[in-house]
Amino acid sequence: MDTCRLSKRGETVIKNSIKTDKKGFSLTVLQKRLLSVSLAIAFIFCVIAGRFFYLQVVSGSRLVLRAEDQWNREIPVIAARGAITDRNGKVLAGNRNTYSVFVRPAAVEDKLFTATALAAALRLDAKELHAKISVSGVSEVTVAKHAEGENVQKLAGLQLDGVYFARDNTRVYTYGEALCQVLGFTSTDGTGISGLEKYYNTLLAGENGEVLYGTDIIGVEREDAAVVYSPAQDGSSVSLTIDAEIQLAVEEAARSVYASSQAKAVSCIVLDPQNFDILALVNYPSYDLNDVPRDDAEQLNSLSRNRMVVDIYEPGSTFKVVTAAANLQEYVNGNPSAYSPERVFNSSRTRTVDGTRIKCWSDHKNGKHANQTLAQALNNSCNPCFTDIALSLGKEKFYEYLSAFGFGSATGIDFSGEAVGMLLPQSVVRNCDLARIGFGQTVAVTGLQLACAVAAAVNGGNYYLPHLVKAITSPEGGTEKIMPVLKTKVIGERASQMLAEMLEGVVTEGSGKKAYIEGYRVGGKTGTAQKYEDGKIAAGKYVSSFVGFFPADKPRYLALVTVDEPQGAYYGSVVAAPVAKEIFEDIIAIKNIQPYI
Repeated sequence: MDTCRLSKRGETVIKNSIKTDKKGFSLTVLQKRLLSVSLAIAFIFCVIAGRFFYLQVVSGSRLVLRAEDQWNREIPVIAARGAITDRNGKVLAGNRNTYSVFVRPAAVEDKLFTATALAAALRLDAKELHAKISVSGVSEVTVAKHAEGENVQKLAGLQLDGVYFARDNTRVYTYGEALCQVLGFTSTDGTGISGLEKYYNTLLAGENGEVLYGTDIIGVEREDAAVVYSPAQDGSSVSLTIDAEIQLAVEEAARSVYASSQAKAVSCIVLDPQNFDILALVNYPSYDLNDVPRDDAEQLNSLSRNRMVVDIYEPGSTFKVVTAAANLQEYVNGNPSAYSPERVFNSSRTRTVDGTRIKCWSDHKNGKHANQTLAQALNNSCNPCFTDIALSLGKEKFYEYLSAFGFGSATGIDFSGEAVGMLLPQSVVRNCDLARIGFGQTVAVTGLQLACAVAAAVNGGNYYLPHLVKAITSPEGGTEKIMPVLKTKVIGERASQMLAEMLEGVVTEGSGKKAYIEGYRVGGKTGTAQKYEDGKIAAGKYVSSFVGFFPADKPRYLALVTVDEPQGAYYGSVVAAPVAKEIFEDIIAIKNIQPYI
């Protein structure tokens, strides 16, 4: 009996225990559910609070403006784009006051009359214009851009309801084609899209303003509304290093040789070797900046390329100036491998390097290959002599000079799209490559790179940062001058002087005779390079060039002329050198430079 009682009592205890567990379990689930609901409510509250914070604090100002915009209409006040002038203040790119014409259809009562009046004044199609301003749901219609002031004055006299005007300016280029690839042009809304107009757009553009009118919800101006005027901030003006008179003279010289040689293209740069101010920069053929061929993208892209800066070519013998400069500096440094001014080259007209045969363009007539010195090798433009120099200096040393002279890297000019040229990595250069680089093959340069390198070689060895902008003037009249920046010293004064004298000899008695000007000390070097297509020499296609400077003892003007694919005569001495002479003679006349003798 006791056992039974114990069993029943145990059973009772177990049942009570089970009930207690169930009750505890139920409470735990309820608590969890309450917690989940509380968290959900808290999360929703946080989202709502966060949204309120975003709308009131983060986006408050923007939303207020959007709300106000529903009740306001604005007329833009276009900032006057800054002028571009030459170094002497002559305007190259300026503005003509023109206007945009707007119509608010909701404010126009007699749309047919308004359309007819606008069409007559602006020379538009009245029927199309009537349809345009009759479209419902449109708050504002742009009727015309760049309308002439006299036409707008006629419209203003009619006092047409719902018709508004705003100055938009039209860019005007004083000299048409001149400097077209340098200045570039703007879009129809006045934004610079090429050349210096693009490069300095932020400075030139300024900041537009607006006139704000209060309207009702459909766009009709309220009689009691205030007019809010936010003035435009005009753009800054930039003064270039360009000399307009020299530029026009170079343009004419390029145009002349382009016609006479039936060349594919002609390019020329004139700079001041003492600070690398670019005085003129021409690429021909060109186009009129006041009549940009916007409908033909391919033609516009071709004509607007500033080839002196963005295209590369194999320079040929003009590159021998750099090789000679490196050799003379090593001679001054006491390097026994360098050729002294008195040292005589091997008289053979050929060299064989790594199985590659290199020969001179001339034959043995007149003793051209008998006992040549460096000066005579420059006069005769003898390839084997410069092969000897490059090999004697060695790959490492020669590449040090090539790097110092800026080849294989950008000059840093203030112009978009500058090419870096093509220079084989030093690690892969073979002796035959080095030999050819010595006389301007197996290397490609921009005209700007070569002009800067030669300028540094003859000005005492100073390599400056080339630049096109000389000063920036704010709308308030403050002027910031752009000072010359010396990048590096490539060779010393003595080596530079020796080289300049040798190059003067090239003009007085060598291949550059057609650049000689009586009474003036002109130095220079000719170049004739074959062109390549698909890795092979293109038969009958050459780049004829000449780089010259004067006065030879202290150069102030340096010109590089390149004539691409001239027909008939193609030697640089015959085609390009006379162009440089013409340019120098024009500069002498423009600047009234007296003869040396």
